[in-house]
Amino acid sequence: MRVVSFGDLLVGWRLDVTGALVATLAALLYPRSVRQLARRGRAWSRWRSAAFAGAVAAALVATQSGVGRYESDRFWVHMVQHVLLGLVVPLLVVLAGPVTLALQTAGPATRTELRRALQGRVGRVVGHPLVGWSLFGGGMVVLYLTPALDLAQRNGLAHLVMHVHVTTAGILFLAPLVGVDALPHRPPHPARLLAVLAAVPFHALVAVALTTASSPVAPDAYPSLSDQRTAAAVFWIAGELLSLAVMAAVGRQWWLAERRATAREDARLDAAGA
Repeated sequence: MRVVSFGDLLVGWRLDVTGALVATLAALLYPRSVRQLARRGRAWSRWRSAAFAGAVAAALVATQSGVGRYESDRFWVHMVQHVLLGLVVPLLVVLAGPVTLALQTAGPATRTELRRALQGRVGRVVGHPLVGWSLFGGGMVVLYLTPALDLAQRNGLAHLVMHVHVTTAGILFLAPLVGVDALPHRPPHPARLLAVLAAVPFHALVAVALTTASSPVAPDAYPSLSDQRTAAAVFWIAGELLSLAVMAAVGRQWWLAERRATAREDARLDAAGA
């Protein structure tokens, strides 16, 4: 088994065509929409643009750098890639508001179709917090506690499906909780905090199972138990840190919502008094 250092991750860049195409397309479309909005005299939040740029950068690191190059050699490197694609990229994407940007810049026909998709039966089901929570947590359990990981490392299509799943599941889980786009199902802020807390055991369950296993969970791809335990530590620590970040984001959004509600109530009372 190849020994992989942090230096290898930093300098071991190579081209992954699929990842590069997706990142490039996203990097072209989002700024183009922002410029289109600016030409109409409407400003777009720089924080949202920065979040999207961070998502593209994280995706490139996950797929093009040594992380993508050596993730099939070491379990802990694979876990770094999982954290980037399944946690970091989704969090930054939902904070970037891509759906809102699309609605504000698309033509009337596209805007109508997009609204219909979001508000239709499929959109409401896919966007429901319980669906995202189940895919997010259940996907972790299936990937790391069944032979799915070995299959994904042996088969190129299954490997691509794994990447698509972890990123999509992360977006579907986080969008109703901290996303800035208007969605059909947006639970109240206390429920959002509870949803984040309810997802924490998934990281702990997988990490504990990987740490205490007496044999490798993916013996063909990652036969080293010490490597598996290092991967478990990476997954657990990163999961806890990202959970704290999401809780902080929910808390800030809750505070801002309360401020806006207070301001509206004060304005109503002032108008009634006048």
